[in-house]
Amino acid sequence: MTDSPRTEPTGAPADVRELTLAGGCFWCLDAVYRRVRGVLAVESGYTGGDDPAPSYESVCTGTTGHAEAVRVRFDAAVVPPEVIMDLFFTGHDPTSLNRQGADVGTQYRSAVFAHDEAEARFFADEIARAQANYDSPIVTRVEPASAWHPAEDIHQDFYARRRSNGYCRVVIDPKLAKVRRNYSAWLVDA
Repeated sequence: MTDSPRTEPTGAPADVRELTLAGGCFWCLDAVYRRVRGVLAVESGYTGGDDPAPSYESVCTGTTGHAEAVRVRFDAAVVPPEVIMDLFFTGHDPTSLNRQGADVGTQYRSAVFAHDEAEARFFADEIARAQANYDSPIVTRVEPASAWHPAEDIHQDFYARRRSNGYCRVVIDPKLAKVRRNYSAWLVDA
């Protein structure tokens, strides 16, 4: 897993957890979570599909069944899992089926990947809690966790290395502004 640019200086984390989340292009969620206090690592990758060796090019065809996703490892003693989920719902449109803006296809679906029954219940509860903030139904799917495939190096921490990229300026910057407005207390660089 790729280390986040910022880690907590307090020594060993007290309650390390990991969530696997898909909310459209992984660059957006990666950019959000790398700025959150208590997030120890973020890794972009592919999950939820059938291809044993997916690549960005193959996933973009929409034929592998994979979603672009992030694995977020965090210290729950610093940032509660509910805040991680609030940031997930803020960092993409969970009411848009298989699409985020101009990105269209099942690879851009809104999904959370549960590693066990307890995590599946947690995700279902979080979706129900978030629904109060939306007029349209949330379409985020709770899927069973499957093989994780790290994305190519170019996709890791994409935003920090390519802020002048058109996609970063037009799509990611507004999402980060929304996160800063609503969650500045949780950010290391608000």
